[in-house]
Amino acid sequence: MKCEACVGVNGFPIDISMAFQPIVDIEENTIFAHEALVRGPKGEGAAFVFQQVSELSRYAFDQTCRTKAIELASGLGIREQGSYLSINFLPNAVYEPKACIKATLSVAEKYQFPLDRIVFEFTEVEQINSDHLLNIMKTYHEIGFKIAIDDFGAGWSGLGLLGLFRPDIVKLDMGLIRNINDNHALRVIVKHTTAMVADLNVSLICEGIETRDEFMVLRDLGVRYMQGYFFARPCFKALSPREDWQDLLDT
Repeated sequence: MKCEACVGVNGFPIDISMAFQPIVDIEENTIFAHEALVRGPKGEGAAFVFQQVSELSRYAFDQTCRTKAIELASGLGIREQGSYLSINFLPNAVYEPKACIKATLSVAEKYQFPLDRIVFEFTEVEQINSDHLLNIMKTYHEIGFKIAIDDFGAGWSGLGLLGLFRPDIVKLDMGLIRNINDNHALRVIVKHTTAMVADLNVSLICEGIETRDEFMVLRDLGVRYMQGYFFARPCFKALSPREDWQDLLDT
């Protein structure tokens, strides 16, 4: 697959920035990672930015998100904190993995951001060629990046992808988390998914946690890594203060 889109590509048509949301390690009472979430230059929501993405600008958008996330994360001290930086990417915007990763490697080198502290998330909701996806994942692993499947349980790949390639992280779709305290079926699903990925030596993150009841159920099910408004909302060009969520773990 030729990387024709890499040649002579213009920058994304609008400025973008990032908000950062913590992923909390409830066992260690620390921040496991910060997820970079795209925003407009004045903090406009992701929907505003995605409205500007077209077939022609998709590659430039994906590249800009990667480099902006690393640049801002470096300025905010995520590298010194020792947390991971989690970056969403579009597999359909990667034409040839080794060629399309050059800008990412360049900015990581510029800011001395360790490659093994960068997590690339992709959502399985987007249907793409499985061979192409596996090639991306294997290439990124060889470089040293971590790989996460986002919205697991809501999309195309499901369990089949775990049989083909073992990611470092699986992020459960928030549809499996919402009101889990009142839904026995969801508790069973999450319980057995937690055990399954542990057997595969894959880390599990539950996202979209909004209430104390959801948090307590997940904690009792043995979930270690959590993310959601219950802990902190995304902070525009800033990191959430640790004191905003650390006391929540002492319940």
